[in-house]
Amino acid sequence: MQRIIVLNPKGGSGKTTIASNLAACYAVNGHRPALMDLDPQGSSMRWLRRRPEDNPVIHGIAGFERTGAVTRSWQLRIPAECGAVIVDTPAAIESHAFPEITRGADAILVPVMPSDIDIHATAKCIADLLLVAKIRRSEQRIGIIANRVRANTLVSQSLTRFLNSLEIPLIATLRDTQNYVRSAESGVGIYEMPHWQVRHDLEHWQQLKAWLETRGRVQLVPAVAGAGAVPVTDAP
Repeated sequence: MQRIIVLNPKGGSGKTTIASNLAACYAVNGHRPALMDLDPQGSSMRWLRRRPEDNPVIHGIAGFERTGAVTRSWQLRIPAECGAVIVDTPAAIESHAFPEITRGADAILVPVMPSDIDIHATAKCIADLLLVAKIRRSEQRIGIIANRVRANTLVSQSLTRFLNSLEIPLIATLRDTQNYVRSAESGVGIYEMPHWQVRHDLEHWQQLKAWLETRGRVQLVPAVAGAGAVPVTDAP
């Protein structure tokens, strides 16, 4: 089972957008993913409740809820049939929690918005992953996602310079588009929307999918948007 953590303590960086769309991508490819929401705001679980019943199944885990009726490990259990789990982490998470939350992760995705505040917050996040969580660059488990980027703006150029200085791979650049708003409102992912509407966005997600294939144990084959599940064979 592939474990993917979407993490950045800076609020509003796009963690839920990336986590929910990844879960939909895995579902379309027939991997029966689990989407674990650790954020008390519960945005991923709200998205999942909006999901049409006839779309490919995504198993939801409301990890932000606490109950004395069952153990924590039972509450966070992942069904055996799931091929991947995508974890949507909360904002303002303290660095001392990084080792536990990233333990066993095949990939750690760090979204960053093109603003000075976000850039500085992301620099600290990367430093904490390396120094506190003890994730080595050589493991190549950390990937940066530039989110809601408008091409050829001064702030996007500043973001590019910052990312080039990190020695951490930039694995995808997602454009600023209303398609992600529609995705959030309807409970579907980019790959489940009409192809004519999202064709430019699919090009960016192909880069992310290709990087994830090198990090884990499932193969994400190209899918036609709105076409439903595509059977695949697990990567060796």
